[in-house]
Amino acid sequence: MKVLNLSFDSILPTEISEYEGNLVLTTRKESPLTCKKLILHEDVFEQNYTVIRGLMIQKLNLDYEEKNLIIGIDPGERIGLSVFYCGKEIERSFNSSIEGLVLHLIEILGNLRAKRKIIKIGNGNMDIAKRIKKQLNLRFCSSFELEYVDESNTSLKIKNFNQRGKRDMLSAKFISQREGFRYSILPLSITG
Repeated sequence: MKVLNLSFDSILPTEISEYEGNLVLTTRKESPLTCKKLILHEDVFEQNYTVIRGLMIQKLNLDYEEKNLIIGIDPGERIGLSVFYCGKEIERSFNSSIEGLVLHLIEILGNLRAKRKIIKIGNGNMDIAKRIKKQLNLRFCSSFELEYVDESNTSLKIKNFNQRGKRDMLSAKFISQREGFRYSILPLSITG
């Protein structure tokens, strides 16, 4: 929970039924047989932290208008990433390799349910953008929507140049909120 940067209460298994919080994380062994509380079990921690955050939002069934998964990508030497699920940013990070990014994206796309899964890639480095699209199409076995977005004026001037990739992550966030021409990407298993 500390890695997820979420506040939590530590309670005993006998206190679960009376707990006043919204969501309980426990083991299957310690989970009560009947309980009106929303419960997630320990196996959820086998997922990466972005998927865990998304599963918590899913489980709480918060009434967001949009049940979309929107991923903003700022392609470059450091690839900025911003992930929005149901209107809430659940990850902001950067990657140094296309391979690592694509594997991470596949895990997110494959484990979070959404009406629409939209990937928005900035057009600042189209070589990297097209390589990301190609790798995703080869490895992800489901459909998603892709937009190439104009990324002009998304890079803010930050003190100390690009400390820990902050500028790349912020650019990815701005990219995720812009509109571009949308393509539907079907998996190669369907298109051949």
